[in-house]
Amino acid sequence: MRRFRGALAAVSGMLLAVSGCRMFAEPSPLPTVRNFLVAWQNSDYSGAAKQTNGDRKTVAGALEALPGQLDLASLHLALGHVHKDGDDATAQFEVRIDLGDNGKPWDYGSQMHLHRSGGQWKVVWSPSIIHPKLGKGERLAVVTETPERAYVQDSQGHSLTKKVKVEVFGVLPGQLARPDATLAKLASITDLDKDRVLGRVRSAPPQEFLPLVTLQLPAQAAEAAKLVQVPGVQARTRYLPLAPAVAGDVVGQLGPATAELLQQVGAPYQPGDTIGISGLQVLDQRRLAGTPTVKVVAQTPSGASSQVLYELPGAQSRPVRTTVDRRVQGAAENALKGLRQPASLAVVHQQTGDVLAAANHLTGGKNQAFEGHYPPGMTFSMITTQALLGYHQKMNAAVACPPTYKVGDQVFRSSSPRGKTLQSNFMRSCPTAFASLYGSLSYQDLRTSAARFGIGVPWNLALPAFSGSVPPPRNDAERAAEMVGQGRIEVSPLAMALAASTVGSGTWRPPSLVKDPASPQPIQPRSLDTDSISTLQPLLRGSVTSGAARAAKVAGNKGTVSGVVAQVPYGSGKTVSWFVGFRGNVAFALAVEGKVNAAAVAARFLRAVPG
Repeated sequence: MRRFRGALAAVSGMLLAVSGCRMFAEPSPLPTVRNFLVAWQNSDYSGAAKQTNGDRKTVAGALEALPGQLDLASLHLALGHVHKDGDDATAQFEVRIDLGDNGKPWDYGSQMHLHRSGGQWKVVWSPSIIHPKLGKGERLAVVTETPERAYVQDSQGHSLTKKVKVEVFGVLPGQLARPDATLAKLASITDLDKDRVLGRVRSAPPQEFLPLVTLQLPAQAAEAAKLVQVPGVQARTRYLPLAPAVAGDVVGQLGPATAELLQQVGAPYQPGDTIGISGLQVLDQRRLAGTPTVKVVAQTPSGASSQVLYELPGAQSRPVRTTVDRRVQGAAENALKGLRQPASLAVVHQQTGDVLAAANHLTGGKNQAFEGHYPPGMTFSMITTQALLGYHQKMNAAVACPPTYKVGDQVFRSSSPRGKTLQSNFMRSCPTAFASLYGSLSYQDLRTSAARFGIGVPWNLALPAFSGSVPPPRNDAERAAEMVGQGRIEVSPLAMALAASTVGSGTWRPPSLVKDPASPQPIQPRSLDTDSISTLQPLLRGSVTSGAARAAKVAGNKGTVSGVVAQVPYGSGKTVSWFVGFRGNVAFALAVEGKVNAAAVAARFLRAVPG
C-alpha cells in the first residue's frame, strides 16, 4: 500500500489521454468520465465515488481495496473512446497495473456505462469497471505458484541435500483479526520486511494458508518457539530437502527471505520464500529456485469459485551440477572428525583441476578450504626449489640445517633432523636450510615460480576462493622468510592442493567446481619444465617414505603417496600445521589451526579415499 501511494504521488494531476471522442453541443459525459478516472488514479476514492450513482461508501471501498488486493506498485489509467446515445453513454479506458518486482505490467481494457438524470451524468457503478470479468461480491487476489526447488548435485548428478524436519509458519489471511499487529510481531522475530509481508498477505487469497517462514528444527527451535506465540500465526510440520548432506560450505544453506537477503537476490522473490543464504544455494538462487508464476484471479468470498484474469509465467528450476565426488568428500569430512582444532581439507583431480572435495571442521561457517589465508611454511619449498633450479641449484649440494638462523631481526628455528644436502633438508622440512639461501634467489624469480603453481594468479571459481599472494619483501629478513613460506606469503588449502597437483601431473590447471552451468576460466593450464618435475616428484615422494611426512605413508595398492609437511607460526601465538601432497589422480592440502601431526591426519583421509 505504501509503495502504491508513493507511485501515485508522482503522477498526481496527470492529464489523461483522450482519443476518439467528439465535442458535444449538449452536456457531455466526458467531464464525469475524466473526473472519475483522475480521482481513482490519484487515490481520491471518495471523489471517484461521487461521480457514480452507487453507494459512495461501497464504491470508495471497492476502489480503495484494489491496491491491497494486488499489492500493486502503480496504476495508470488512459481514457479511450466515449460513445453517447441519448441519456446513456459508454466510455472505454485502458488500465496498466504494475505488480512490482520488475515483472511485465498487466494491461487490459475496460469500460464504464453512464446515465444522465436531471441533466447530470453519473457513472453506473459496477465491479466490472475495475475489471470486465469481476462480478458482484468478488475480489481480486494474487496467487503465486513457486516451482519445486532443484538440487545442488554431485559429479554423478545425485543430490547433495537431505530432508530435514521443518516448521512452516504462515497465516490464513482472511482470519487475521489484527493483521498489522500480527505481522509486525512476526517481522520483528524473523527480520522480514513488515510492509512487504503485509502487502503479500493482503493480496493473497483470504481462505488459503500462506507460508511466510520456514525454520529448520532443531537448529532454529528458539525462533520457532517465539513464532508459535504470535496470535494468528499457524505452524505446519514438513520434511523438506533443505540441508546439505555433505560439502555444506559448497552447497550452502537455505533460509527465510529477509529484507537484507532480498536486496541481494532481487526480484521476483518475496518475504516468506525460502531462498539461498550461502554457498551455491545463493550464488545460483535463480537457477535452483526458478521464478514463480504469478496469477491474478477473481474470487468469490469463499474461494469456491476462482477465475484467472492474468498470468505472468515464471521459469522452471534447474539443478546445479558440481564436480564434488561424494565418496572423496565423505572421506575428507571423516578425516577431520575428532580434531579439536579448526581444520580444512581441499581435494582436486590432478588431470582436470576439478574440485573433488572441500571439507571444513570447526571453522565457524567459513569455507577455509577455499578462502583461508595461511602461511604455507615449508610446504612452499616445492615452489622455492623450482625457482632455485632456474639458478642451476644442485639438490645434492651441501646445505646445512642449523638449529637457528638469523637474518636481521628475524630468527628462524628448526627442530628437524639435520640433513647435509638441500635434498635431505627438503625431505626433512628444514626451514633454516632454505632461509640460508635467500641471497641466491631474486624476489621476481620466486614470484614467477609461484605463478607457475597458480599461486596469486586470477583463476575463477564459482564460489569465493583465495589463490594466494606473494608480496614483495621489504627487507632481507622478509626475503629469507619468503624462502620458507613465511613473511607475508599467504595461501589457501585449495591453492596448495592445486600446487601439489602441478608437481604430480606436471601441469598446473585452474580449478573447476561447477559443471553445469559452466563458467569460463580467465587463465589456461601451465606446464612445468621437465627438469623441475623430475626433481620435485622424488623429493615429495622421499618426504613421505623417509622424511618429515612419513606418517602419511599408508599401505595398499592405491599408489604411492607423495607430499610435504610444515608447522608454521603466524599471527599472535598461532600455528598452522600442513600436509600437501598427492596420490594417483588425487591431490590435496590439509591445514589445521594448531600443532598436530598433519601427516597422520592425511593418512586417515588416504586410507578412506577411493583409489
